[in-house]
Amino acid sequence: MANILYGVLKGTVTGHLRDADDDHYQILVSASGTMFRIAVNVHSGLNPPDLRFQSLTSLPDSLTQQLSALAPGFKKLASKPGGLAQDFVRGGIVKTDKFKVVPGDIPGAKNDLKDTMEDAVLAAIGEAGSVLYAFGARWGPETKKDQYFKFVPGNGIHDIHMNQGNDKSHAGDDGVYQDGCLIFSYPNGKYLGFFMAFQSQSFQTDNKTGHALNNGGTSPPTPTKKKPKKKKKHK
Repeated sequence: MANILYGVLKGTVTGHLRDADDDHYQILVSASGTMFRIAVNVHSGLNPPDLRFQSLTSLPDSLTQQLSALAPGFKKLASKPGGLAQDFVRGGIVKTDKFKVVPGDIPGAKNDLKDTMEDAVLAAIGEAGSVLYAFGARWGPETKKDQYFKFVPGNGIHDIHMNQGNDKSHAGDDGVYQDGCLIFSYPNGKYLGFFMAFQSQSFQTDNKTGHALNNGGTSPPTPTKKKPKKKKKHK
Protein backbone atom coordinates (compact mmCIF):
# COMPACT_ATOMS: atom_id res chain seq x y z
CA MET A 1 0.00 0.00 0.00
CA ALA A 2 1.38 3.39 -0.96
CA ASN A 3 2.18 5.69 1.95
CA ILE A 4 -0.08 8.63 1.08
CA LEU A 5 -2.53 10.79 3.00
CA TYR A 6 -5.60 9.63 1.10
CA GLY A 7 -8.98 11.22 1.54
CA VAL A 8 -11.63 13.53 0.13
CA LEU A 9 -11.86 17.31 0.09
CA LYS A 10 -15.27 19.01 0.17
CA GLY A 11 -15.33 22.64 -0.85
CA THR A 12 -16.46 25.42 -3.17
CA VAL A 13 -14.77 26.10 -6.50
CA THR A 14 -13.55 29.70 -6.61
CA GLY A 15 -11.06 29.71 -9.50
CA HIS A 16 -9.17 27.68 -12.08
CA LEU A 17 -6.16 27.71 -14.39
CA ARG A 18 -6.56 25.78 -17.60
CA ASP A 19 -3.02 26.19 -18.89
CA ALA A 20 -0.82 26.58 -15.81
CA ASP A 21 1.08 23.53 -17.10
CA ASP A 22 0.64 21.05 -19.91
CA ASP A 23 -0.14 17.98 -17.82
CA HIS A 24 -2.69 19.29 -15.30
CA TYR A 25 -5.84 21.31 -14.89
CA GLN A 26 -5.58 23.42 -11.71
CA ILE A 27 -8.71 24.12 -9.63
CA LEU A 28 -8.91 26.54 -6.69
CA VAL A 29 -11.21 25.42 -3.86
CA SER A 30 -12.25 27.12 -0.63
CA ALA A 31 -13.22 24.95 2.35
CA SER A 32 -14.18 26.68 5.62
CA GLY A 33 -11.74 29.51 4.98
CA THR A 34 -8.84 27.28 3.93
CA MET A 35 -7.70 27.33 0.31
CA PHE A 36 -6.69 24.22 -1.64
CA ARG A 37 -5.31 23.66 -5.12
CA ILE A 38 -6.62 20.59 -6.92
CA ALA A 39 -4.07 19.36 -9.49
CA VAL A 40 -5.92 17.15 -12.00
CA ASN A 41 -3.89 15.16 -14.51
CA VAL A 42 -4.96 15.47 -18.15
CA HIS A 43 -1.78 13.94 -19.64
CA SER A 44 0.51 11.11 -18.59
CA GLY A 45 4.30 11.33 -18.56
CA LEU A 46 4.35 7.84 -20.06
CA ASN A 47 3.25 6.73 -23.50
CA PRO A 48 0.47 6.64 -24.51
CA PRO A 49 0.00 10.12 -22.97
CA ASP A 50 -3.78 10.47 -23.30
CA LEU A 51 -5.86 9.34 -20.32
CA ARG A 52 -8.67 6.86 -20.03
CA PHE A 53 -11.76 8.78 -18.92
CA GLN A 54 -15.27 8.05 -17.72
CA SER A 55 -17.96 10.47 -16.56
CA LEU A 56 -21.13 9.67 -14.65
CA THR A 57 -24.24 11.74 -13.96
CA SER A 58 -25.92 9.03 -11.88
CA LEU A 59 -24.29 7.98 -8.60
CA PRO A 60 -25.47 5.59 -5.88
CA ASP A 61 -27.69 7.18 -3.22
CA SER A 62 -25.47 5.67 -0.53
CA LEU A 63 -22.50 7.60 -1.92
CA THR A 64 -24.24 10.94 -2.41
CA GLN A 65 -25.79 10.77 1.06
CA GLN A 66 -22.39 10.20 2.66
CA LEU A 67 -20.88 13.02 0.63
CA SER A 68 -23.65 15.45 1.58
CA ALA A 69 -23.12 14.63 5.27
CA LEU A 70 -19.43 15.61 5.15
CA ALA A 71 -18.33 18.88 6.68
CA PRO A 72 -16.35 21.22 4.39
CA GLY A 73 -12.61 20.48 4.42
CA PHE A 74 -10.37 17.47 4.01
CA LYS A 75 -11.35 14.12 5.52
CA LYS A 76 -8.84 11.27 5.73
CA LEU A 77 -10.28 7.98 4.49
CA ALA A 78 -9.33 4.43 5.42
CA SER A 79 -8.35 2.43 2.33
CA LYS A 80 -10.91 -0.32 2.78
CA PRO A 81 -14.37 -1.26 1.49
CA GLY A 82 -17.58 -0.12 3.10
CA GLY A 83 -16.79 3.58 3.30
CA LEU A 84 -16.13 6.50 0.99
CA ALA A 85 -12.74 5.26 -0.28
CA GLN A 86 -12.85 4.78 -4.05
CA ASP A 87 -11.62 1.74 -5.97
CA PHE A 88 -12.26 1.63 -9.72
CA VAL A 89 -11.68 -2.14 -9.88
CA ARG A 90 -13.65 -3.26 -6.80
CA GLY A 91 -16.00 -0.41 -5.94
CA GLY A 92 -18.67 -1.01 -8.55
CA ILE A 93 -19.34 2.67 -9.32
CA VAL A 94 -17.45 2.79 -12.61
CA LYS A 95 -17.26 0.05 -15.22
CA THR A 96 -13.68 -0.59 -16.28
CA ASP A 97 -14.79 -1.54 -19.80
CA LYS A 98 -16.55 1.80 -20.23
CA PHE A 99 -13.44 3.98 -20.01
CA LYS A 100 -12.58 5.80 -23.24
CA VAL A 101 -9.27 7.36 -24.25
CA VAL A 102 -9.63 11.15 -24.43
CA PRO A 103 -7.01 13.68 -25.67
CA GLY A 104 -5.78 15.98 -22.95
CA ASP A 105 -5.49 19.23 -24.90
CA ILE A 106 -5.85 19.60 -28.68
CA PRO A 107 -6.98 22.47 -30.94
CA GLY A 108 -10.73 22.92 -31.24
CA ALA A 109 -13.70 23.29 -28.92
CA LYS A 110 -15.22 20.62 -26.66
CA ASN A 111 -12.95 17.86 -27.93
CA ASP A 112 -10.50 17.17 -25.12
CA LEU A 113 -10.24 16.59 -21.38
CA LYS A 114 -9.36 20.19 -20.55
CA ASP A 115 -12.50 21.36 -22.35
CA THR A 116 -14.64 18.87 -20.43
CA MET A 117 -13.03 19.89 -17.14
CA GLU A 118 -13.48 23.57 -17.89
CA ASP A 119 -17.20 23.21 -18.61
CA ALA A 120 -17.76 21.49 -15.25
CA VAL A 121 -15.61 23.98 -13.33
CA LEU A 122 -17.25 27.07 -14.86
CA ALA A 123 -20.67 25.61 -14.08
CA ALA A 124 -19.62 25.07 -10.46
CA ILE A 125 -18.36 28.65 -10.19
CA GLY A 126 -21.46 30.08 -11.82
CA GLU A 127 -24.13 28.13 -9.93
CA ALA A 128 -24.49 29.12 -6.27
CA GLY A 129 -24.62 26.11 -3.98
CA SER A 130 -22.35 23.93 -6.11
CA VAL A 131 -19.85 21.73 -4.27
CA LEU A 132 -16.75 19.83 -5.39
CA TYR A 133 -15.58 16.57 -3.82
CA ALA A 134 -11.96 15.79 -4.72
CA PHE A 135 -10.67 12.31 -3.88
CA GLY A 136 -6.89 11.90 -3.85
CA ALA A 137 -3.72 12.48 -1.84
CA ARG A 138 -3.26 15.60 0.24
CA TRP A 139 -0.15 17.73 0.44
CA GLY A 140 0.50 20.63 2.84
CA PRO A 141 0.04 22.83 4.66
CA GLU A 142 3.31 24.17 3.28
CA THR A 143 5.46 27.04 4.55
CA LYS A 144 5.34 28.86 1.22
CA LYS A 145 2.85 30.32 -1.24
CA ASP A 146 0.97 28.03 -3.56
CA GLN A 147 2.87 27.63 -6.82
CA TYR A 148 0.05 28.89 -9.04
CA PHE A 149 -2.67 30.63 -7.04
CA LYS A 150 -0.22 32.23 -4.54
CA PHE A 151 -2.36 31.71 -1.42
CA VAL A 152 -0.65 30.95 1.91
CA PRO A 153 -0.09 28.34 3.19
CA GLY A 154 0.06 26.06 0.16
CA ASN A 155 -2.42 23.17 0.38
CA GLY A 156 -3.69 20.76 -2.18
CA ILE A 157 -4.96 17.45 -3.49
CA HIS A 158 -3.29 15.48 -6.27
CA ASP A 159 -3.32 11.89 -7.58
CA ILE A 160 -6.81 12.58 -8.96
CA HIS A 161 -6.73 9.33 -10.92
CA MET A 162 -6.59 5.57 -10.46
CA ASN A 163 -3.78 4.71 -8.04
CA GLN A 164 -3.21 1.01 -8.70
CA GLY A 165 -2.09 -1.22 -11.55
CA ASN A 166 0.92 0.96 -12.32
CA ASP A 167 3.91 0.00 -14.46
CA LYS A 168 6.89 -1.41 -12.57
CA SER A 169 8.64 1.94 -12.21
CA HIS A 170 5.60 3.37 -10.37
CA ALA A 171 4.48 0.22 -8.53
CA GLY A 172 5.34 1.90 -5.22
CA ASP A 173 2.28 4.11 -5.70
CA ASP A 174 -0.09 1.13 -5.91
CA GLY A 175 -2.80 0.38 -3.38
CA VAL A 176 -6.42 -0.72 -3.17
CA TYR A 177 -9.27 1.63 -2.19
CA GLN A 178 -7.21 4.77 -2.75
CA ASP A 179 -8.25 5.89 -6.25
CA GLY A 180 -8.74 9.57 -7.00
CA CYS A 181 -11.65 11.23 -8.77
CA LEU A 182 -13.75 14.40 -8.91
CA ILE A 183 -17.45 14.64 -8.12
CA PHE A 184 -19.27 17.90 -8.80
CA SER A 185 -22.56 18.47 -6.98
CA TYR A 186 -24.81 21.09 -8.54
CA PRO A 187 -28.14 22.56 -7.35
CA ASN A 188 -31.31 20.51 -7.79
CA GLY A 189 -29.56 17.25 -7.00
CA LYS A 190 -27.43 17.07 -10.14
CA TYR A 191 -24.07 15.26 -9.97
CA LEU A 192 -21.17 14.88 -12.39
CA GLY A 193 -18.35 12.46 -11.63
CA PHE A 194 -14.99 12.39 -13.43
CA PHE A 195 -12.85 9.26 -13.28
CA MET A 196 -9.39 9.07 -14.90
CA ALA A 197 -6.77 6.36 -15.39
CA PHE A 198 -3.47 6.21 -17.26
CA GLN A 199 -3.17 3.92 -20.28
CA SER A 200 0.03 2.55 -18.70
CA GLN A 201 -2.08 1.23 -15.80
CA SER A 202 -3.88 -2.11 -15.69
CA PHE A 203 -7.39 -2.80 -14.40
CA GLN A 204 -6.26 -6.32 -13.48
CA THR A 205 -4.79 -5.81 -10.02
CA ASP A 206 -3.93 -7.77 -6.89
CA ASN A 207 -6.64 -7.55 -4.21
CA LYS A 208 -4.12 -6.80 -1.46
CA THR A 209 -1.29 -4.81 -3.05
CA GLY A 210 -3.03 -3.18 -6.01
CA HIS A 211 -0.10 -4.23 -8.21
CA ALA A 212 -0.78 -5.03 -11.86
CA LEU A 213 -1.23 -8.71 -12.60
CA ASN A 214 0.85 -10.11 -15.47
CA ASN A 215 2.28 -6.59 -15.92
CA GLY A 216 -1.09 -5.44 -17.25
CA GLY A 217 -0.65 -6.99 -20.67
CA THR A 218 0.43 -3.67 -22.17
CA SER A 219 3.51 -2.55 -24.02
CA PRO A 220 6.31 -1.09 -21.86
CA PRO A 221 5.53 2.61 -21.33
CA THR A 222 8.07 5.20 -22.43
CA PRO A 223 8.42 8.92 -21.63
CA THR A 224 6.42 11.18 -23.91
CA LYS A 225 7.29 14.57 -25.33
CA LYS A 226 5.29 17.64 -24.36
CA LYS A 227 2.59 18.71 -26.81
CA PRO A 228 2.32 22.33 -27.99
CA LYS A 229 0.02 24.35 -25.77
CA LYS A 230 -3.42 25.30 -27.08
CA LYS A 231 -4.35 28.95 -27.05
CA LYS A 232 -5.61 29.92 -23.62
CA LYS A 233 -9.30 30.49 -23.10
CA HIS A 234 -10.77 33.40 -21.19
CA LYS A 235 -10.86 32.70 -17.43
